[in-house]
Amino acid sequence: MCSFCRRKGTHCLYDRKTFLYIKVSEKSDFRFFKTKNDYLSKKMTTFARMNTTKLPILPVIIGTGFGVGFWPWGPGTAGAVLATLIWAALFSVLSLYYTSLLLAILIVLFTLLGTWATSRLMPYWGDDPKRVVVDEMVGVWIPLLIATNWWSALLALLLFRFFDIVKPLGIRSLDRRQGAFWVMADDLLAGGYSAVVLYLIIIII
Repeated sequence: MCSFCRRKGTHCLYDRKTFLYIKVSEKSDFRFFKTKNDYLSKKMTTFARMNTTKLPILPVIIGTGFGVGFWPWGPGTAGAVLATLIWAALFSVLSLYYTSLLLAILIVLFTLLGTWATSRLMPYWGDDPKRVVVDEMVGVWIPLLIATNWWSALLALLLFRFFDIVKPLGIRSLDRRQGAFWVMADDLLAGGYSAVVLYLIIIII
């Protein structure tokens, strides 16, 4: 709930980051609104538009997967596809061993960076914003660790999207938790399940 306008699921322009400035300014004029009632009368779309002017650039770049999170039709899928293309680029120039090694480094690195970026963006975009797709990127990299060829990489992508969308076996319970780490955690678990299923398929085939 916003500390200022008291609406659930929203974060106002000055909320959290400069809340003290709001409290002091209630007795006088401040940057966009003369009174608290004027502030509350504005639509939340206006708040969102003004929030975008204050967005920190680096967290946006990381959180949105270098901008693919702004794709309007299935940003999560777009993020997972981008991550798969990154694997494909590595696989085409490196051996399987070094591809997997570098991918493991990327998983650890982007889990940390993704958690940080999400925490920076949540005051602007709310909890678990759809435009943040770095969690999908890290999640699909987990089954791609054991992908040995192009068809197994495609299967890794499909399996991950299945677990990420359906959210079985405890994934949904993690998804319901609030906080930047939990935004990442449910996709990490979905990636883990995908890797197990992919491994079993590779063994059977």
